This record gives sequence, structure tokens and C-alpha cells, in this order.
Amino acid sequence: MMISTEENASTESEEIDSTESADGVHAPLLFLNVFVIATCGLVYELVAGTLASYLLGDSVTQFSICIGLYLSAMGCGAWLSGWIDKSMARCFIEVELAVALIGGLSAPILFIAYAKVAWFQPLLYGLVFVIGTLVGLELPLLMRILREGLDFKDLVSRVLTFDYIGALAGSLLFPLLLVPNLGLARTSLIFGILNGLVGFWGTWLLRPVLNTGVTGLRIRGLATLLILVAAFVFAGWLTDLAEEVIYQDPIVFSETTKYQRIVVTQSPTRVQLFLDGKLQFNSRDEYRYHEALVHPAMASAVARQNVLILGGGDGLAAREVLKYDDVKHVTLVDLDPHMTALAKQFPPLAKLNQFALQDARTKVINQDAMIWIEDDPATYDVVIIDFPDPNNYALGKLYTSRFYRLLARRLKPDSIVALQATSPLFARKAYWCIQNTLAASGYAVHPYQITVPSFGVWGFGLAKLQPFSTPNQIVGDPSLKYLNDSILASLFHFPTDMARLDTEVNRLDNQMLVQYYERY
Repeated sequence: MMISTEENASTESEEIDSTESADGVHAPLLFLNVFVIATCGLVYELVAGTLASYLLGDSVTQFSICIGLYLSAMGCGAWLSGWIDKSMARCFIEVELAVALIGGLSAPILFIAYAKVAWFQPLLYGLVFVIGTLVGLELPLLMRILREGLDFKDLVSRVLTFDYIGALAGSLLFPLLLVPNLGLARTSLIFGILNGLVGFWGTWLLRPVLNTGVTGLRIRGLATLLILVAAFVFAGWLTDLAEEVIYQDPIVFSETTKYQRIVVTQSPTRVQLFLDGKLQFNSRDEYRYHEALVHPAMASAVARQNVLILGGGDGLAAREVLKYDDVKHVTLVDLDPHMTALAKQFPPLAKLNQFALQDARTKVINQDAMIWIEDDPATYDVVIIDFPDPNNYALGKLYTSRFYRLLARRLKPDSIVALQATSPLFARKAYWCIQNTLAASGYAVHPYQITVPSFGVWGFGLAKLQPFSTPNQIVGDPSLKYLNDSILASLFHFPTDMARLDTEVNRLDNQMLVQYYERY
């Protein structure tokens, strides 16, 4: 059958439109785009997982859900790319601009939504899925644009090489440089701007395979970049706006460090510290908590010259320890140098802790307590453990039998240990898991509890490597606001609804404590 010249030309035109040959396109520059796309995609994933763990707690669960959802969404995006047969270059640019706008604005949107929207989790997971789908569309479209200029094996190997290198760059930059220096909101926005630049630049780079409407694409690309740049400039204001709704009192300090989000609020009657959105103390009643944490141990101590505080970066436990004249050395080990610097230099906190971290007797060490305690050669008369509640596995390791056995090496035969152990009323099984883990690790343990109005009933533990009696008298004259001899003796009695429970021992390989804690 004969085909006319016009029909043949029409068929060839359709084939060119369908395949969009990469002739005339600078392939090396497109591979640079692959690197940027991969870096941006991984950063959006990390932003979502970090925000979820900051705001919802349980970092392992949140990261697992976000990563699994993101990867499955990328698969959906890759599948959807198979339905695109024409105008692939235009689709690629449109997808880039959409990723830039949605991914870049994701962190500010989620901060604001957490303060105002009851269905924060569906919004979070919905954004993760949408961003993952768009990212999943990017590489298949770009590979199909490039396929006419390269052998298939070269195309796949080069694209995947740049993709994996970009992912590595994102994974290293995110915790080491971006979050500590820019914060989550500005990090997502800066990578949104990078995605927007890829899309905007693509209108020139892919010009040989774009037919019409280039001006419209460039206008949309420029608008996207302007929105993201404006959001970047006002990112601090947006985050503050969201947090002003979350917190009752005015925010006087906020910072995202490598390890946590620190927020300090202040009103005429109180100062409050929040880490990752969770209240750490209220100045109106924190003295109850810190007196109960420190003074039973000091009353039970045979010697008090050398004291170790693990956690307690706010300096409030150190304040109580330093009330004793016979204390010669206080070593405070806290992971976050920004927290201890704040406690030293920020007037509301420094005044509240009575400048304890500036005292000549105090030595501050910023290191992971579990690593530090394994290497430290010293021994201590008194150990005060003031870690945050075990709401994730990174914290849960500090309540394991492994940790308590490492701690035993730093104790003398008659040394005393006191630790905060969450609420025996609201997290009863978690509380007794801590006590039972201490006992299983070779300690004689006396649990005790107090009431702190900001937190309710709160629990502690007193432990030694040999049997001992509970204290019934405050020693020295530490000028306490709450504790006295009669209250001290009563702390070790538990009502029926907080009585001992049998639990599993918290070990590194099971982290049962975190599971118990999550259930309350």
C-alpha cells in the first residue's frame, strides 16, 4: 500500500513529538539537574520525618511511616509517568515547579497546621505522598527526554549515579549543616528554590524540545521563585506565628539545633522551657521537681565531694547540688551545647538556675551520655540523672540495663544514684519498667514520687549498688522551698493506683520502655 508524502511527513512529526528527541539538549547539564533533583527529594523526605518526630514524638515510627509512604508514592509517580506520551519536556518543567512550590512550602505549612488544624497527621502524610509522587515523576520523564542521545545502559548508569550521589549529599548536608544553621522551615524553602531554578532553567535547557507556551512556563517559574524567596525571607516570622498559637505565653527564645527544637516562653509570672514542643519546666513549680530529684540522694550520700549530673542542661539540678558546701566538683554531661550555652547566657534561665553553670565547681561536657560514660575513668559520690522522658529510642537507650551497667563502673561501693522516671500514675508501666530495669542491673532501688502541679504526679528512683535505707532527714541547710523532713519520709509511699507492676526489663535489643511509654 502506498503512503503519500504528506501522510509520511505527518507520521514522522507525530513520532518526533511522541519521543521528544534530545538532539540539541545539553545532556551534561541535565545530569546536573538529576543531582539537584535527588538532593531536593531526599531533603523533603527528611524534613517531613523530622517534623513528624518533633511534633508527634516517637521518631522511629514517624520516620518509618514517612519514608515508607514517600517511597511508595515515588513508585506511583514512576507508574504515572508511563501515561505521559507527549510534551514530556513541558510536563517535566511543570512537575519541577509543582515540587518546588509544595515541597518548599511543606515545613512552613506543617508548622502552621500543627497550631491550627486538628487533622495535622492526615495533612502531613498527604503532603508526603504528593511530594513523593511528583518526585517519582521527575526521573522517568528526564530519562525519556535523554534516551535519544545515549545508549540505554549509559543513560541508566549515569542517571542513577547522579541520583545516588545527590541523595548522599542531601543526607549529609541535612543534619550537619542545614538544620543547625537554617532550621527546618528555611531548609525546605531553600531546596524548593533549587527545584524552582531547575524548572525555570529548564525552559532554556529544554528549549529544543519545547514547542509552544514557553513564555507562560517562564512566567510561572518566576512566580514560583518569587513566592519561595518571599517565604524564605519571612520564614522566621511564619514559624514564630505558628508557635505563638501553640504556646500560651510569649516566646522569648527559639532555636532549632542539631538535636532538638528549643523554645523558651515568658510571662510576668513564669518562664517555661519546651524541647520539641514538650514542656520541660515551669518556673512557678520547677523547684518541687528539682528538689525531689536532688536532695533525697544528697541526704543518702556518704560523701558529696564529686557529683555527676547526666542531662539537666537547663542547670536547675546543678543549682540544687551546689547548695551543699562540701560539693567540690560537679560534672554535667548534656548532649546539646546550645542548651547548656542558653542556660549559661540567657538571662531568664541563668537567673533561674542561679548561674550554676558558671560556678567554678561546675564542668560542662557536651557529649552523648552513653558514649561518654563508657570512656570516662572517674568515679562519683553522687549521680543525678535528669534525662527527658523516654518517648523515642534514642532516649530509651539511656534507660536500658546496658546503660545502668556502664554507670555502675563510675560508682564507688557506697555511691548513690537518683533519676527521674516519668509519672507512676499516667505512665505507670513505663515508670515501673525503669525501676525493674535498675533492679535487674544489680542495684538496690527505692522508688519515690511527688506532685508537681505543671506535670501532675511525678516519679523518681533512688539506687545504690548495695542495700540501703531510705532517707528521712534533710542534711545541711540547703534552703529548700518544698522538701522538709516529714515530706521526705512520705515520698517513698505509693497508693494502690500507683503500686508496683511487673514489667519486662528494658534492653537495647527490645526497648520495651519506649513501647510502654507510648501506650499511655
